[in-house]
Amino acid sequence: MSKQSSTIITTQNQLKTLVTDILAEAARQGATSAEAGIGSSSGLSVSVRLGEVETIEHIRDRGLGVTVYFGQKKGSASTTDFSWGAIQETVRAARTIARYTSEDDYAGLADPDRMATEIPDFDLYHAWELEPEAAIAIARESEDAARGFDSRITNSEGAAVDWHEGTHVYGNSHGFLGAQSGTRHSISCAVIAGTGAGMQRDGWYTSARDPADLEGARQVGVEAGKRAVDRLDARQIATCVIPVVFQAEVATGLFGHLLAAIRGGNLYRRSSFLLDHLGKRVFPAFVRIHEQPHLLKGPGSTPFDNEGVATRPRDVVADGVLEGYMLGSYSARKLGMETTGNAGGAHNLTVEPGDRDLTGLLREMGSGLLVTELMGSGVNIVTGDYSRGATGFWVEGGKIATPVQEITIAGNLRDMFLAIGGIGNDVEKRGNIRTGSVLIEGMTIAGG
Repeated sequence: MSKQSSTIITTQNQLKTLVTDILAEAARQGATSAEAGIGSSSGLSVSVRLGEVETIEHIRDRGLGVTVYFGQKKGSASTTDFSWGAIQETVRAARTIARYTSEDDYAGLADPDRMATEIPDFDLYHAWELEPEAAIAIARESEDAARGFDSRITNSEGAAVDWHEGTHVYGNSHGFLGAQSGTRHSISCAVIAGTGAGMQRDGWYTSARDPADLEGARQVGVEAGKRAVDRLDARQIATCVIPVVFQAEVATGLFGHLLAAIRGGNLYRRSSFLLDHLGKRVFPAFVRIHEQPHLLKGPGSTPFDNEGVATRPRDVVADGVLEGYMLGSYSARKLGMETTGNAGGAHNLTVEPGDRDLTGLLREMGSGLLVTELMGSGVNIVTGDYSRGATGFWVEGGKIATPVQEITIAGNLRDMFLAIGGIGNDVEKRGNIRTGSVLIEGMTIAGG
């Protein structure tokens, strides 16, 4: 498990004390209940291009927000000034806002019996704290590896190294007070291959809470160079209806649309194509999608949500059936339901992988399209209509044949989800949505 430094522990304790004082001040100013959150973060971001340093940015950031309730009236205010006078004024500003708002029967803190009672260590804090010179050396190593991968690489968009650490403390007048610290580090690189009208750009990155879990700088550069070269001589394809494989890093977006469709706010506003689908089949029977909020080192791991509600592992989709929504306490009350501990979003949404890798999925597909990049935002969560620009590779006989570009893929998410024919075991783990590549058995491709 991670060993949090004495500095982090001290910071947590100081911020806890401040949150406690803010809640006491809110009560002193007459609030019937209140909640407060404080975030403090620091980091370093370095970038190089063509071997020269472009940016060195030291990051120091902090802020606090307070929400007060006077019965069913709510007011919120925030500040970056941690002086006591500024904090008192922030509470007064929240009180003033509440005074002019209307009563809202659904407003208020999450129910007290839903508060987290334990704050375990999920191994989220691993300091890196590189000096700028060391970060520059790593970025140069990555870019050099990319530029040296192939003589057809003619330019670079640069390489970057980032480390970040932060602490968040939340408390409310139920007596809940929780703190969590975490780190996030990354190495990225992007280069350009070819010349003139035949130029292609691509890149790669690695990201993890623990620097020991990052891919090597050279490995990132080589992958960036390979991906750019692989896209050379791309062409359009004729309009057709064919199977499509979404490579893992773009397949995450499919399940991001699922999250939007089952988010409480969209549901109570009746703005979702999955409205009233709880308990209904929305995927093939082999699909399981679940939350893992207590995953060690997970990007979305947390013992409590933004309202202090305890998180728990749960199935969102089981045997293809939609088992749960994504609800905070407000949206839950609007829907006549209970919070799912998702105020602030999902926590390590995991699509259970199958037993085939990407090569296996392409072999099963036979002929079709492998999508490696998506562009545009042509997704309508109300209707499920889906239309996005794409690039990738034409697959023939289960093998990659040629790169393709300037095409559009289209369908409806409801149909696309039901048409999933396989999920790969090449799981993308860099973000809050974890999935392998996804085979969809038929989509419309608009090409040249």
